[in-house]
Amino acid sequence: MENLVLAISIIGALGIGAQWVAWRFHLPAIVLMAAAGIIAGPVLGLFSAPDAAPGTPPMEALFGEFYQPLIAVAVAVILFEGGLQLNFSDLRGLTRGVRRLVFPGVLIAWFLGAAASYLIAGLTWQAALLFGGIMVVTGPTVIIPLLRQSKLNPRPATLLKWEGIINDPLGALLAVLVYEFLLIGDHGGTSTEIISSLILASLLAIGLGYAFGRFTAAAFRRGWAPEYLKPPILLALVLICFELANLMQHEAGLLSVTAMGVTLANSRIASINDLRLFKENITIVLVSGVFIILTANLTMESLRSLDWSAFWFLVVMLFVVRPLTVFISTIGAGLPWKERLLVGWIAPRGIVAVAVSSFFGASLSAAGYLDGDKLIALAFAMVFATVVLHGFSISPLAKALGLASKERPGVLIVGASPFSAALAAKLKEMEVPVTVADASWRRLRPVRLANVPTYYGEILSEVTEHHVDLNRFGYLLALGGNEAHNALVATDLAPELGRASIYQVNARGKDEEDRKALSYTLQGRTFLHSGAPLDELVRRHYSGWIFQRTKISEEYPPEQYKKDLGGDSEIILIIRKGEIMFASREVPLKPDIGDTVLAYIPKPSEQKTEKAKEKAEKAKADAAAKSTGSEKPASA
Repeated sequence: MENLVLAISIIGALGIGAQWVAWRFHLPAIVLMAAAGIIAGPVLGLFSAPDAAPGTPPMEALFGEFYQPLIAVAVAVILFEGGLQLNFSDLRGLTRGVRRLVFPGVLIAWFLGAAASYLIAGLTWQAALLFGGIMVVTGPTVIIPLLRQSKLNPRPATLLKWEGIINDPLGALLAVLVYEFLLIGDHGGTSTEIISSLILASLLAIGLGYAFGRFTAAAFRRGWAPEYLKPPILLALVLICFELANLMQHEAGLLSVTAMGVTLANSRIASINDLRLFKENITIVLVSGVFIILTANLTMESLRSLDWSAFWFLVVMLFVVRPLTVFISTIGAGLPWKERLLVGWIAPRGIVAVAVSSFFGASLSAAGYLDGDKLIALAFAMVFATVVLHGFSISPLAKALGLASKERPGVLIVGASPFSAALAAKLKEMEVPVTVADASWRRLRPVRLANVPTYYGEILSEVTEHHVDLNRFGYLLALGGNEAHNALVATDLAPELGRASIYQVNARGKDEEDRKALSYTLQGRTFLHSGAPLDELVRRHYSGWIFQRTKISEEYPPEQYKKDLGGDSEIILIIRKGEIMFASREVPLKPDIGDTVLAYIPKPSEQKTEKAKEKAEKAKADAAAKSTGSEKPASA
């Protein structure tokens, strides 16, 4: 392919398309992206260049001298975004465990991985040492989605998250250490000189990242940049920090940008959540595109280089090296055996492992060392094996060990009122996990009397992050009496739960077109199809309205149910194949056979009175129609 713009368009479509399919069908995204890249690259040859030199990988021929810088910049931004997720407050009670997984865990994993690469995969000792360092990484780009998917408890989730993000740059630096050792050793440098220079450069890189992070935090806190310029300024500073560190030491920029991200994450900047969201969006685009590029850059020759030795290497890495590393490094760390067992199995590799392997594999081959090309194929095999096996096993294993919620995704109701208390009690009766949160102990009283779990405190406070595990909830109902607070809750928790899973009561009772109402961009979906305000819902509660659960079946079809429901009643939710769908103004619900419907209906006496009135009016209308019909012939 000679059209670079067309190639970039195809890469973007494949990457984002794979991400969407993964979200839609709950599959590991990295597996779909890798499959899409391999099909488009080695199998179909969509990116092959006819005028490329023989043996040149297709993507390197397509992008030319921009290929390596493109990969390097993408990895830098990905690691910075990972560092931006690391808040030291998350480490309460886990400091020793994380420290042991990093040191001596990294060194143990390096030694065992290098031994497996040399003895089983058949690599030369130089390539084995380098590849063992790369295999230390566990990859935030795959760890964090797995944690969201599996609904892990906070302790093991925090352990895996911190290990994955910290070990990524450390694995790259170990590869740098081996590479520089080999390269400088060929030019007469001593081991002491090489190691001391690398340690000094690493310390300088960490200091540089810390300085950039502190400067960025101070600049944003003092208002030296407007809000709309903060994200692009931050991106520019990340790239500058990355390149300055690389000038001091090759690939030290990975460590520097991670240190910058961690510094910013713990600097208490008011706009930190907006910056995280922006960086997360950029990272998704970069991960999607770069992973397609890396997989499409493979050749059939590199794939054929994988033999039975590669298979047994994967087996040893998965079932011996990783569990042994975690078991040895966490001795005396105070971690329960169940958490050690789970962490010892879960270690998916991601884009950093592939990108660094691609870079150093090509560099080793160019320097005259054997097996440089084999590193790339082995890295992809490791990514495939770990992501598939760990991605599909983490949820069942975590539930079997009691380290994840076995319940269906729960409902978090923010705002206690007589209506929300009654709704929560009904949800609990239907075996739907539910918690009601409110900052008023008095308003929570009816919820407590209904024996429904509560959280007493401000849901938006920093303390709440350590007491409310949002991973347990799949839906949020903002049912408070303050419209601004409901909107703030919807906006703040949208990145965690997804705006499509957040429903907000219409507190004002006015139409959407009301110019004095809050902007729709700040709100979740409008709770209930009618958009009834909270005052009206509370009035209905005191008028005796009740919640009615109905199973739709072939004997009692949806048409009959709608007819019996009446015009005043409200459908609250539908449970379809275990999935909860709340009624909203934006997406009306249509019951179907097999659904369980929860409706809010007037008390039976009111319904009978209304039906009696309807029958009387209908009878009166029929009598009038008959009377009119009998008079027509006489007049004629």
